[in-house]
Amino acid sequence: MTNSADRQKSKTGSVNKYTWIPVALVLIPALATLGNLSWTTSILLGAPLAMISLFIPIDAAYICRFAPLGKAQMWRIILTHLAAAQVLSLLWMLVAGPFSRALAYIPQLHGIDKQFAPDRWIVYLTGCLFYVFSVAYHYVAMAQDAARAVEMQVMQTSVLARDAELRALRAQINPHFLFNSLNSISALTSIDGARAREMCLLLADFLRLTLGMGEKTVIPFSEELDLLEKFMAIEKVRFGARLCMEEKIDDQAKRCIIPALLLQPLLENAVSHGIASMEDGGMIRLEASVRDGRLAILVENDRDEEAPERKRNGVGLKNVRSRLEARYGKEATFRADADEDKFRVTMSLPAEFASEESTATESASAPAVRAETAKAEIAAAKSGEPK
Repeated sequence: MTNSADRQKSKTGSVNKYTWIPVALVLIPALATLGNLSWTTSILLGAPLAMISLFIPIDAAYICRFAPLGKAQMWRIILTHLAAAQVLSLLWMLVAGPFSRALAYIPQLHGIDKQFAPDRWIVYLTGCLFYVFSVAYHYVAMAQDAARAVEMQVMQTSVLARDAELRALRAQINPHFLFNSLNSISALTSIDGARAREMCLLLADFLRLTLGMGEKTVIPFSEELDLLEKFMAIEKVRFGARLCMEEKIDDQAKRCIIPALLLQPLLENAVSHGIASMEDGGMIRLEASVRDGRLAILVENDRDEEAPERKRNGVGLKNVRSRLEARYGKEATFRADADEDKFRVTMSLPAEFASEESTATESASAPAVRAETAKAEIAAAKSGEPK
């Protein structure tokens, strides 16, 4: 906003170098028809005077800026412009006198000053009209600039509101997941202390990984897969062989960037409301591909239609839907369907790509380091040694 204001101030007082042409087109015919000058004399006198008149719109611009409409009483604005029009027109007329006398020294134009003397009122009247049109032009330009500034402020406010909404939605994810994980750990402590301890370490590694994202709003799909791997490792401690996952991710899809932690709530929903209700467990399928500039994602899980209905609060699906709407608007689609033995979520969003270099670096280094750290911590916990 400051930069636009500075640019507007720099524009104020500047006029197009061809502004004198319409003034000349008015002044020259007026001198030739209303005065006593010939057309040739009117052109030789009127064209230079029109060039000199450029100080009128320059002064009008500054006066408009210091007497803006709506910020002062109308009668004060009118009196200010009336006085300015008189002064500037009189100055232009006074300049015309010495200029005509200077032209009279040219032998071919001898006596032009005496011929022009009774017609100087034409210059004065033209100056007043020129000032009025200059004032109208600058007020219209100021109104347009003010409208653009308001539009820009509205856009900035909209962007800030959207970012705040995205942060709020993302802030729901970790507490919701943490609540469910702590419930699982609490249940395991009375059954298998070692598995509960292992799950605590995996949970700590997952949370450390999410905190490492900082304020990132989007991450590469490959990094999201690393997060899902950590999440599934936590859930496998709880469900063991009952939980299986199948991935089918195109290489092009791995390069896409998506909102951080977009898929984790969907997998958590698939585990909690699908696999957990099946005595023999089931399969979760994750597919992603890029077609025609769009990223298509499928999350599907087995389910038992006859299993007792678990209590749902709808946070996971609602969160993902809201984040897609906040970031992509109508360009993204989200659909959840259930049949007898499957529950599937399908999404389609614009394919945005991260740079190959940054994606390759993250994929090669960060996951390996985190995997080694997690293995060391789990091994230490099982052996009972301090970290």
